[in-house]
Amino acid sequence: MVATTVPAAVRADRTKYAALLAKAALFALLLTAIIWPDLSGIKGKASTARLVVYPIGALVLPLWWFAYGRTKSKLHKAFPWPADLLLTLPWLIDLLGNRFNLFDTISWWDDAMHFILWALLTAGALTAFARRDLTRGLTAMVALGFGATAAVIWELGEYVAFVRHSAELQTAYTDTLGDLTLGTLGALLAGLILYQVRRSH
Repeated sequence: MVATTVPAAVRADRTKYAALLAKAALFALLLTAIIWPDLSGIKGKASTARLVVYPIGALVLPLWWFAYGRTKSKLHKAFPWPADLLLTLPWLIDLLGNRFNLFDTISWWDDAMHFILWALLTAGALTAFARRDLTRGLTAMVALGFGATAAVIWELGEYVAFVRHSAELQTAYTDTLGDLTLGTLGALLAGLILYQVRRSH
């Protein structure tokens, strides 16, 4: 059996189309949430804030790139589609999870999402902005710094947006500690994996 390898240009095209498809799906879900809020799964869960924050999260890298990165970035010669895909997926997966009511029907779903989505978000941020020649230790530190900070900001946003006025307030402290821990661990794992991937290429 002859092993075949996919040319780099083909892999790049696939990643580009995957990132664009993820963005299209995200904005389609956001649009349906505006048109049919009762079917969105985010009604009563800071839906207005999500409708503002999620597009920003998905567009922050393209906006940065076209305003600044394409002329001054030393990290990439072309737009970093892998990073863009990684930075878009967390927002899309979260919306899908809410749309199909997975957060409220599967007991472990929220915990898994805090771990997985923070891993994706951190991997995207480091792929886009962190130097490739960082040591394993520095990569882990940057991942922890970004991931833990993002997790704290998310939990603060959740509290201000809807937790303080909901029935979840009674258990919010324990839940927040768990979410922060899982998000931070996901970020750390992403940093270590990214280091190994970069080292092997």
